[in-house]
Amino acid sequence: MDALYLDLHGAMVAEHVEDGEGELLTRVRQRFGPDLPIAVSLDLHANVTARMLAQADALIAFRTYPHVDMAETGARAFQYLWQRLHGMPRHRPVWRRLPFLIPICWQSTELEPARRLYQELEALEDQQGVTSMSMCLGFPAADFPECAGMVWGYGPNDAAVTQAVDRLYADVCASEPAFAGTLYSPQNAVSTAIMLSQRADKPVIIADAQDNPGAGSDSDTTGVLRALVDQAAPDAALGLIVDGEAAAAAHAAGEGATLRLSLGGKSGVAGDAPLEADYSVEKLSDGEVLANGPYYRGIRMSLGPSACLRLGTVRIAVSTDKAQMADTALFRYVGIDPTAQKILVVKSAVHFRADFQPIAHDILVAAAPGSMMMDPADLPWRHLSADIRMHPGGPTFEEWRKAIMTASSEH
Repeated sequence: MDALYLDLHGAMVAEHVEDGEGELLTRVRQRFGPDLPIAVSLDLHANVTARMLAQADALIAFRTYPHVDMAETGARAFQYLWQRLHGMPRHRPVWRRLPFLIPICWQSTELEPARRLYQELEALEDQQGVTSMSMCLGFPAADFPECAGMVWGYGPNDAAVTQAVDRLYADVCASEPAFAGTLYSPQNAVSTAIMLSQRADKPVIIADAQDNPGAGSDSDTTGVLRALVDQAAPDAALGLIVDGEAAAAAHAAGEGATLRLSLGGKSGVAGDAPLEADYSVEKLSDGEVLANGPYYRGIRMSLGPSACLRLGTVRIAVSTDKAQMADTALFRYVGIDPTAQKILVVKSAVHFRADFQPIAHDILVAAAPGSMMMDPADLPWRHLSADIRMHPGGPTFEEWRKAIMTASSEH
């Protein structure tokens, strides 16, 4: 073997080892020796560790979120290996860890400041003496000391690489206040969407971000659905609710039927419950979907028996199997035209932006019941480094821990 390329996520935490990819790369290096060129492509959400940097010749990260540059990232990793195989020496990495956690929903490169910062990264990479630059914004749900974003680079001129990394790191830190936004309660998200939709010619989109199946949630909580129904939101649609029992019952009843269902709420998330009501079955589907948007890029999905159910003014796309609502086809396959709705609710945190942002009048992020908290301070931390701030402008982990202990002792 002349070289090795690995495509890893970068935020693996196992019960028996905190730094999953660091452990994997250590074992690979032990197996193949110190001289084999190893390049690794990483997700933008990687929690890059010192061990990972030490074991690989190069770590090369995505630059888009929604992730639409997987192939380009692989090509850049291969190019680095090609240079190594043709005489380029291994370069020492220069790296700086960010001193704060960035909520997933504000990491999008469709938004500022990430969009501008990644443009700056590409400009810095073009400088003489710099071979590669990367930045990961981290995955805040990984509870271990090295959880946080990172900026790093490689090149033949150590001074040039250090200058480039320090420049980008300083700009990211100066941009810390901008890595924030409004998290709406379900009721406020819906009332705001109704108000905005009255003057809009495109849908207002609500991201039900904490029930995002792409981050491990079950895509079945009913918090935003209840708010839509309570406020009789006009021309509203929500998806996907993953509930195989409800989908099977709809297929048994047939199109045009009305039936009593306890929809969703079966995953046991705190503060959530099924929404029991009489639902109309508008359309049935076998669950076969061709998702042609920029995120899924032509993937064929088999979501099992599916249905469009209606409750009052609200249509609900219900499936048997999970998929993140990151493509407008996941509404269309059950007969919902997303462009014809006033309000769309998507079970996704960011990836939906790739296909939905072009059709959106505005986008709101809701913090409804779900298992992936958007505010890292809501997670049950134990192992984070003491000096890492819990979110932009927030307390450090040590300050947060002391505040929790003080509040507990007072009660």
